[in-house]
Amino acid sequence: MADLFLKQPKEYAEGRPAYPQQLFDFIASKTPSHHLAWDVGTGSGQAARSLADIYSNVVATDTSPNQLEHAEKLPNIAYRCTPPKMSTPELRRDVGSESSFDVVTVAQALHWFDLPTFYEQARYVLKKPDGVVAAWCYTLPEVSPEVDSVLRRYYSEDTEPYWDPARSLVDRKYETVDFPFEAVDGCDHTGPFRFDAEKGMDLEGYLTYLKSWSAYQTAKEKGVCLLGGDVVRRFEKAWNDHGPPQKVATFPVYLRIGKVGSLQNE
Repeated sequence: MADLFLKQPKEYAEGRPAYPQQLFDFIASKTPSHHLAWDVGTGSGQAARSLADIYSNVVATDTSPNQLEHAEKLPNIAYRCTPPKMSTPELRRDVGSESSFDVVTVAQALHWFDLPTFYEQARYVLKKPDGVVAAWCYTLPEVSPEVDSVLRRYYSEDTEPYWDPARSLVDRKYETVDFPFEAVDGCDHTGPFRFDAEKGMDLEGYLTYLKSWSAYQTAKEKGVCLLGGDVVRRFEKAWNDHGPPQKVATFPVYLRIGKVGSLQNE
């Protein structure tokens, strides 16, 4: 996973939305049993916390110890810091044994992965044939026409030079991501399926979310402050001149989901 946003774990934990319960209910409805889940690239554990309400045990891994420090500790979640690449013995030691997991989830991180390596690891640990891979991303939040207009300009003009090319997969809602799995029962394709996450925010919280972007951190490391005075004033005007100070941001969430099948595909 690209190490682009790991130096601001506090902003990441505070600014990012919680994922909707409907998303996890949908995923859980596609796994015949609910014993063990692996949340890969867990960050500060947003997805792991919800999985822990459904699955008996959750293994939540990330390459960043700083991110994991901000994760909420629950008795049935095992947080583990793992390297970007793991050998099979390391996978067994740090994650779990072959054909033991009901589901592998990736929240807002699949675009950073070495996909062939990750898919090989997922197939190894998942139960056959019905073990499920579920990966989702979310696109720009929707607050109001005025705020959204400022955000689109900020995204397309100010931050554009500082995004990793992998971000384009998110812009395309994971439609073009390589996802070599079978459709789960009841579906005739692997998605993307849309869900909506909502987060109540004031302006400070909204700016904290923007500071959690990897592009913001990349620009900062290059000596560029993306949220300078003029930019912040545009957001302030759009935010304060229209509607109450506390607003609801809607994050469109796009899910790809599939099952591993009987054979371990190449």
